[in-house]
Amino acid sequence: MTLSRSIKIAAAAASVLAAAPAWAADAPMEAEPPVAVAAAQEGWIVTLKATGVVQPRFEGTSKYGVSGTPGLSLARPGQPWKFGAPDDGFGFALIDTPWFQMGPVGRIRSERDSSDVDRFRGMKDIDYAIEPGAFIEFYPVDVVRVRGELRHGFWGHDGFVGNVSADYIQRFDRTVVSFGPRMELGDSDFMDTYFGVSAGEVARNPRLSSPYKAKGGVKSVGLAAAVTYDVSESWGVTGFGAYNRLVGEAADSPVAKRLGTKDSFVAGLGVAYSFSWGQ
Repeated sequence: MTLSRSIKIAAAAASVLAAAPAWAADAPMEAEPPVAVAAAQEGWIVTLKATGVVQPRFEGTSKYGVSGTPGLSLARPGQPWKFGAPDDGFGFALIDTPWFQMGPVGRIRSERDSSDVDRFRGMKDIDYAIEPGAFIEFYPVDVVRVRGELRHGFWGHDGFVGNVSADYIQRFDRTVVSFGPRMELGDSDFMDTYFGVSAGEVARNPRLSSPYKAKGGVKSVGLAAAVTYDVSESWGVTGFGAYNRLVGEAADSPVAKRLGTKDSFVAGLGVAYSFSWGQ
């Protein structure tokens, strides 16, 4: 996905989702908002974000690209600080307690343009996907958050996909450090869309020898880490990175074994600016 198209897609999603007052319209891998210490007790704290990410152009490829994503979140002044990992889906909590949260969530999955990568020529193109769903998260202890998401795809795929993560969190004055394991799962519709190979694709791509139908299961496992620093009451920056490895049906697919790779890395930098509105 090109930089300009990525920005347009995320901006469109943000403009729609911002209509819900508490929606954090953050594309995955975005910066944490800084703490607005001097916020008024009425109105909203508005956080504008810009994030740059280096990551694979699409599922399974070894080619990397740079994408940019704007973001917007709204919060009530005086709300307790809540941890959010840069690779969380964008969402908000309908049930919000100090140790348990649950609510709607969404993600945007990149398109696959086979003409972008020579080794994928002849493979079907896959449009970008919008994935609405729900999340739950809880804190077994104060410094550990466990989170799960379940979403359903539209446009690019029509399967179910889920993410499970755990983060160890430490806050040092203006700095928040977090890291932990990651796992992504998908049903057969999702997995076969991105990792299946048809007879037609075998005929069009000489690197492929036989069709492959991917079944549902665990798609990848990995690790993620982030450091957020509040430069001031209004400005914050976040650096983050992740490593993921395809496993199971995805790892056995010719998409990974013959055309791409099982290993992928993500690195990014985000900037956030917060201000009071509606006092």
